[in-house]
Amino acid sequence: MDRHKGRGDETHGHAHHENARHSTKGHKDDHDHGHGHDGHGHTHGFVDPSISSSERGLWAVKWSFVALFVTAAFQLVIVLLSNSIALLADTIHNFGDAATAIPLGIAFLFAKRAPTRRFTYGFGRVEDLAGLAVVLTIFASAAVAFYQAIHRLLNSQPVSHLAAIAAASLIGFLGNELVAVFRIRVGKEIGSAALIADGYHARTDGWTSLAVLVGALGVYLGFPKADPIIGLVITVAILGIVWQSVKTVCSRMLDGVEPEVLDEVRHAAEHVPGVRGLTDVRARWIGHRLHAELSITVAPELTVERGHELAKEVEHQLRHHLKFLSGVIVHVDPTHQSGENYHRVKSHSHDGIPAHSH
Repeated sequence: MDRHKGRGDETHGHAHHENARHSTKGHKDDHDHGHGHDGHGHTHGFVDPSISSSERGLWAVKWSFVALFVTAAFQLVIVLLSNSIALLADTIHNFGDAATAIPLGIAFLFAKRAPTRRFTYGFGRVEDLAGLAVVLTIFASAAVAFYQAIHRLLNSQPVSHLAAIAAASLIGFLGNELVAVFRIRVGKEIGSAALIADGYHARTDGWTSLAVLVGALGVYLGFPKADPIIGLVITVAILGIVWQSVKTVCSRMLDGVEPEVLDEVRHAAEHVPGVRGLTDVRARWIGHRLHAELSITVAPELTVERGHELAKEVEHQLRHHLKFLSGVIVHVDPTHQSGENYHRVKSHSHDGIPAHSH
């Protein structure tokens, strides 16, 4: 039996260049892309995908931070002039959103580091920890906005400069939507759940900025409590984002993976000639990189060398179908002897230890 572990050109004489071009689209089942497979006589130029994608993530984090900070700074000036609690809530949230770039940036820097003897899978999990920091930051901004809104409901204060508030809310919407499009696009390019979640967070922030405009309109029409009420509405929207973000981040930290990812692993492996079946298909995210492992069933008369070649071809197909794939382990079993249950050590005893199994 052969356990084939693939990671670039270190293990089997050729490398897979992973980037956005290696997606499922554009690769038919016959995998016709201009080179043969039998001898793997081709080479993809190898660039460590965790490094290139982390640099892309850092670039997105840097410029989205600048955009949100400028937007929030402009809104803060209007808050000081107008005394609007709804705009203050939105401004606090935008500053908090900009601050989430700090843990994300640290995470992408860590992801560029090579694995060590202690951290053998690298430092991709730091990105998941950064996701938790993002969630806590968003929750803190919700708590501050809630306190300010309740305080203003109980202690009414006049709101002025309504035109400036309206302008600030529109700028807040445009700034957040720009950042949302940017973060979501880059997050999907590199497979970063944290960056995508932060992008949708920014998009919702944009709509809450427009809600400030509604509050200003209410004050203009003679309903002064519209301003703090809109502040409470914004707080509820923020808490909704917190809940969605918690589910996404915790799923990644608990090795949750989308079912369609496993379907794609099976699809890629099953149409490799010589593979008779699949068992023990697993995958998990480590930061924004995907790791997969599976067992393939082959004819029992195959040589170890031929089984190893099939394992290489399975890995090859997986890397072309899953563009975020970083590590692959393919275990080769003969027919009728596949799966983890078969490989368990049956009940036995030794050295005076009672009968046991593994």
